[in-house]
Amino acid sequence: MNFISRRTGSVALPLILAALIPFIGCGTSPKLSPVQVVTASLPNGKIGTAYTTTLAATGGKAPYTWSILTGSLPAGLTLNASSGTISGTPTAATNAGITFEAQDSTKLNGSASINLLVTATVTLSVHHAEIVGQQGYSIAATTNDPAGVSWSATGSSCSGNACGSFSETSSLNGVAVTYTAPSTAGTYTIKATSAGDKQTTDSNKVAVTDLAGVTTFHMNISRTGVNSQEYALNSTNVNNTNFGKLFSCTVDGAIYAEPLWMPNLTINGTVHNVVFVATMHESIYAFDADTNTSPCTPLWHANLIDTAHGGTAGESSVPSSGAGRIVGSGYGDIAPEVGITSTPVIDPATLTLYALSKSAIVSGPTFFQRLHAIDLLTGHEKFSGPKLIAGTFPGTGDGGTTVTFDSGTQCQRPGLALSNGNIYIAWASHEDTLPYYGWVISYNSSTLAQTGIFNLSPNVQYGGVWMDGDAPAIDTSGNLYMLNGNATFDADNATKPNNDYGDSFVTLNSALHLTQYFTPSDQAILNADDLDFGSGGAVIVDLPSSILPAGSTYPTKLVIGGGKDGTMYVLNRSSFGGFGDSNAVQKINWGYGIFSTPAFWNNTIYIAGVGGPMVAFRFDSTLGEFPTTPSFSSTATYGFPGSSPTVSSRPDNSNAVLWNLNNNLYCTPQSSGCGPTVLHAYDPNNLATEFWNSSQNAANTAGYPVKFTLPTVANGRVYIGTRGNNTGDVDTSTTIPGALEVYGLLPN
Repeated sequence: MNFISRRTGSVALPLILAALIPFIGCGTSPKLSPVQVVTASLPNGKIGTAYTTTLAATGGKAPYTWSILTGSLPAGLTLNASSGTISGTPTAATNAGITFEAQDSTKLNGSASINLLVTATVTLSVHHAEIVGQQGYSIAATTNDPAGVSWSATGSSCSGNACGSFSETSSLNGVAVTYTAPSTAGTYTIKATSAGDKQTTDSNKVAVTDLAGVTTFHMNISRTGVNSQEYALNSTNVNNTNFGKLFSCTVDGAIYAEPLWMPNLTINGTVHNVVFVATMHESIYAFDADTNTSPCTPLWHANLIDTAHGGTAGESSVPSSGAGRIVGSGYGDIAPEVGITSTPVIDPATLTLYALSKSAIVSGPTFFQRLHAIDLLTGHEKFSGPKLIAGTFPGTGDGGTTVTFDSGTQCQRPGLALSNGNIYIAWASHEDTLPYYGWVISYNSSTLAQTGIFNLSPNVQYGGVWMDGDAPAIDTSGNLYMLNGNATFDADNATKPNNDYGDSFVTLNSALHLTQYFTPSDQAILNADDLDFGSGGAVIVDLPSSILPAGSTYPTKLVIGGGKDGTMYVLNRSSFGGFGDSNAVQKINWGYGIFSTPAFWNNTIYIAGVGGPMVAFRFDSTLGEFPTTPSFSSTATYGFPGSSPTVSSRPDNSNAVLWNLNNNLYCTPQSSGCGPTVLHAYDPNNLATEFWNSSQNAANTAGYPVKFTLPTVANGRVYIGTRGNNTGDVDTSTTIPGALEVYGLLPN
């Protein structure tokens, strides 16, 4: 622009200078710095929790206007464009990058990508689960992530679907599922992961067992007392923090029989693992083995003397205490009643439980003993049962040429055995009241027809088979091994009678023909002094040849048992030898009477005699035999009747626990007192180490004991039968006439 004087036509200098002032250097405006978002990170948020934070920027010319270039805020949060404040209550999980932009008043802008993490909560509601292989198990998780959770399983020997599978069982955003366990047993980790927040998880281990069932006395027909398929219980979690009493099921009478266990039974349309309990009040109960209400609700309950199970009018269990007692000599050795005394046996192939009941019409008295075949799923009789027990055998003990089975005097104490399609049953006496014999009778498991009969002392009476409740041990060829009690021995006589086997260890074949026997050298003394050789049970032992020293002739196929004098005999199953201690492979006497059944695990014999500790005799591969003094022992001792142990472990012998009961305060008149049974858990590799016992915490207290009971260990649980709070009086004198106590890993 030119400014010209009207008068002279020349440019006016002051005006020129004024116009040029904006363009000279000393008057230039300052340059603005770039806008920068200086917030580098955002605090984490939580679903359902109020959230607030403010973004910050520098440079440019304030104020700033805030916006989001890429990404988005989690649901429930908003960005204030003027203040840069992010606020609200997040309703969804996220872990995403968001690009925020700040623009100043001159339209300069800057941006930054910042990660915003909103976390969820995930909590598994099931802990310490024990599952049977290929069994569906309901698992639930709680989460505040509306997208739910995803599920996974891992294990050392699996990947992908081999670790099991999950299927949704509810509409709760996938939170509840059924986990179908893999067929391979082991320990697996179940993980629930927030769908929107992959960093938020909860997990716990589940134990999967391939145990097919505990279907017979002392875990198996060898009577070794071993469950080598236990994956939940181990030396690190059987303690006062993690292990204890889970629940107790009241039943109608004392439980003298060992509880039995079966997996995957569909009862009333639902799959259950089931524990079966027999009582002296003539009942069989089926309970869910893993969980139960309080008080327990049975899946079914059968009374074996009602009309549906073959009973007749006026029958009851047999009174054995009080004014109406009608068995034995009145000592009350079994109290308060006799019903189902022995441990039943289960046939998994036909889903049948076989039990022996004893009952009476008291006014006679008239006695009945019956073999029942019970449907595992319903409690109903099968195979046109029950079968009334009866039989005769050649012999002179009754004064003629034939002896007859007496349902009143014969006590059916040993557990029932199943082999070769036969049910094997053995008898002794009630308090040595005559007439009684050592009867062994077999019945076809499908028809209940009698298939065999034998009498161990047909000419002299006595000689009962009781073995502290142990069932006959059975080898792979179907041979039965058992011990009997006091009676005359004449089997080595050159002339008849020579078929009475008092105080002997015998082998019967599947047809109940005697094939061999062993009788101690001091049999006459045992008989005279009431030192039954057959007070303890028989255990079949197979040693690996690899532990024998080079050139050893020590047999590997053995059977072991002993009696009241505290002597345990190791016999060659192929050659009992007859009369005399020299026929035994070994004779072990450590001074404590045997009224129990040994366990055999990891080449070691375990047993607790009367007044002594729990002891272990571990095979010495250097000497090539079992030691004659214990390899190690517990610090605790056991009064009468000692204790029959059970061992649980994995197949490789790891995670082993030895379980046993101290039953010495068993309440009946011959007991030293009345008090709770005590469940013990030891390290079987060092019995001086006790992991846990039920007397250490009042919450774990069990009911009063039955003197020959022992624990059943299956799938992370330990089951024991008791007489509840009954002290041996009639059932009406007590509030809990019997109880099943269930122990396991506690919820955490």
